Amino acid sequence: MYDFDNTANRRNTYSLKWDVKENELPMWVADMDFRCAPEIFEAINERLSIGALGYSNTPNSYFEAYKAFWERRHNVSYNIEDMVFSTGVVPSLSSAVRALTNIGDGVIILTPVYNIFFNSIRNNKRNIIECPLIYNSNGTYDIDFEAFELVAQDKNNTMLIFCNPGNPTGRIWTKDELIRIGDICKKNNITVVSDEIHCDIIKEGEEYIPFYSVNDVCKDISLTLISATKCFNMAGIQASLALSSNKEILRRFNRQLNTDECAEGNFICYGATIAALNKGEAWLNEMNKYVDNNFKLLEEFLKDYPELVLTKRSATYLAWLNISKITNESEEFTKFLRDKTGLFITEGDEYGKSGKGFVRINLATSKANILDGLNRFKIGVKLWKSR
Repeated sequence: MYDFDNTANRRNTYSLKWDVKENELPMWVADMDFRCAPEIFEAINERLSIGALGYSNTPNSYFEAYKAFWERRHNVSYNIEDMVFSTGVVPSLSSAVRALTNIGDGVIILTPVYNIFFNSIRNNKRNIIECPLIYNSNGTYDIDFEAFELVAQDKNNTMLIFCNPGNPTGRIWTKDELIRIGDICKKNNITVVSDEIHCDIIKEGEEYIPFYSVNDVCKDISLTLISATKCFNMAGIQASLALSSNKEILRRFNRQLNTDECAEGNFICYGATIAALNKGEAWLNEMNKYVDNNFKLLEEFLKDYPELVLTKRSATYLAWLNISKITNESEEFTKFLRDKTGLFITEGDEYGKSGKGFVRINLATSKANILDGLNRFKIGVKLWKSR
């Protein structure tokens, strides 16, 4: 029904991802190349037809669309009174750190993890407490609960910023793992801020579990951040949702969000989001299948490179590749790759100390670009080895 081979041409359009040299192929930032669902553009065009671009209020239908979508897709019910609008998950992260911790507090992160977590902590004069995940030889990750419990017991550490599903690892956490995280955090007065923006980019046969939904403990100690912008390729509209059933957490967060001027949406973001959530699921389902097939192309390619280990993926369109048997210097390797072949991917070092020796590759693009990227990667590896 939808043509994912025919991607949008965003060169010379002020695109963060595609503002690169003509010979370069960007497969770095978590931004899809696919054309959005037509229902989204119909909603945007309807808004534009008004003929004026004034201020907007957040309509109740925005929250109703999220509520209905999560009930249909994840069998989870949220109360509308527990929801607030935000201009994005990243602004929400920083607002949450400012609202729910104090200067000098420690904020725990399970690494490797989304690099912006580091910025939200460091820029607000809090301390980054890395708790590395356990990396297994078969390319899977587990939580080091012994280490996590130790850092949680430190009274200086007051927050966990959690990534569910994991970025860049693609890990969907199990119900038992989420319960255990909740119990440890409750026991040690740790507030959990759960970034769940990748939750609807799921491999076929897998199922994501919202942290909020697991039990009353997880519900009471957490603030969950979600957005339709990631899974529907709408990052530029700048809209998201935060929710918590803990009234004090939500009150403090919402007050900070307003202080930070991140609580009001733009003219097109509401209609686009409502259309995506209410009418875009067929597009989303097809997109997930297309991404699954792109991963199969990568897996087939890697059969010729037994020294490279692809992390087992349950979610996201991001491939997390262990290159440590070629080199531990992932930053140097990615710069070399870009310089010699034009392939632009992300060094693992950005995601914490345990990301050293890894690279992250965005596979949310056309099959043609995947094949082009793999060929460039092949050339780059050969040149790297023959230096």
